[in-house]
Amino acid sequence: MRVIEDEDALLPPTPKGPYKFDYNQLSDEERKHYDLLSPEEKTQYQDEEKVIFDHMNSPAVLSKLQGEIGQMVYEVNQETPRDREIPEKIKEGLFAMGETDPQDTGEDGDFEGNDITSTAHGELEQHREMREYARIAAWEMPMLSKLAKPFVLPGADKPLRFRYTTYMGETHPAENKVVLEFCTRDLPDLTQAQRDKLIKIVGVRYNPETDLVKMSCEMFETQAQNKRYLGDLVDTLMAEAKDPTDMFEDVPFDFRHHRYKPKMEFPEGWKVTEGRKAQLQATWRRRALADKEREKEGRLVDGVEVIEKMLENVIAQEPAPSRVAVKGPGGKARLKRLPR
Repeated sequence: MRVIEDEDALLPPTPKGPYKFDYNQLSDEERKHYDLLSPEEKTQYQDEEKVIFDHMNSPAVLSKLQGEIGQMVYEVNQETPRDREIPEKIKEGLFAMGETDPQDTGEDGDFEGNDITSTAHGELEQHREMREYARIAAWEMPMLSKLAKPFVLPGADKPLRFRYTTYMGETHPAENKVVLEFCTRDLPDLTQAQRDKLIKIVGVRYNPETDLVKMSCEMFETQAQNKRYLGDLVDTLMAEAKDPTDMFEDVPFDFRHHRYKPKMEFPEGWKVTEGRKAQLQATWRRRALADKEREKEGRLVDGVEVIEKMLENVIAQEPAPSRVAVKGPGGKARLKRLPR
């Protein structure tokens, strides 16, 4: 609050000469009201304005008004003395961040080894952020199930498919990119000749194998602007395709931009038919019956049992290793196994 030094600056300017009605000094509302009056009412309105003017500029009213203004100036100057010192603004420190009045805390003091480093503070901030997302996942995200709606396939009246990319709140230069795909056969009100012209216009954006046209836009800052641009572009393509002035009938199709991928087909001779399944099952049943007959006659060989017996014979025929006493570096004798 500043100190008021000149009391006369608060008083209205003193009029010069007698009252004179001025239409230009009226406000817009006053002018509208004045224009609706009749000539007699306008004369009465000017007389009332002159009475108010003479009363407000009389010596008694001006003296009373000047006394009230002087009292107000005195009270304001008492509340704000002239010699009051304005406190110097203190730089806001780390511990004062978020405080309503940083003057109480001031700048941070010198580091005296009693606090963690800035890297550790960054780790703590990351930990707090992860805990915040964990609370959201635990308490708020389950409530979104109330807003879930069943997925409904788009109908024939929605042939355009837009694809967006989000990076979960992080800033990325490709987050504003929008990709549009549509099938030329799904576009309404297109004849075969118009469809052929549309394919020739889009050029390399057409895939002849899937009959899909793919376009993208990322020239604008937001996804909504890029989507609107692609929608307007499709409208322009449709208008050009329906234009009968030139149907591009003399222009051949050019699909050199597309590389056809070879599709491997399973050989017909390798496919298992119903007859082949029955033949294999009959062969498996014959083999199972033959194995049961050999098992009853004792002619069925168990390979695991044969290997175990062979290992037992090899271990039994292996001679025990012989050992001799040798003298070590410290003069102590120790046993050493001789090679076989």
